[in-house]
Amino acid sequence: MSENVFFAAFFFPAAAAVIIFFMKYVSAILQARVRLGQDEAYRAVATQAAAAQAQTVAALASVSATLAELQTRMGALEKILKEVE
Repeated sequence: MSENVFFAAFFFPAAAAVIIFFMKYVSAILQARVRLGQDEAYRAVATQAAAAQAQTVAALASVSATLAELQTRMGALEKILKEVE
């Protein structure tokens, strides 16, 4: 009987330690996978933001060119109207 008590007193804490270690190991693996997924999602968002920023810069350049052309035309129109007066 005392052998069974000794065996139980040794086995259960050892088994608990192994189970705890295994659970921490699995938890670390799952956390790493989640972190990797988040990093990839952030990388995708950053890529999309950079592409959107490039499109915005191109659109702004186009609008600036159009505005400069309109200012030139408006200046010419004002000059013509002043000559008519």
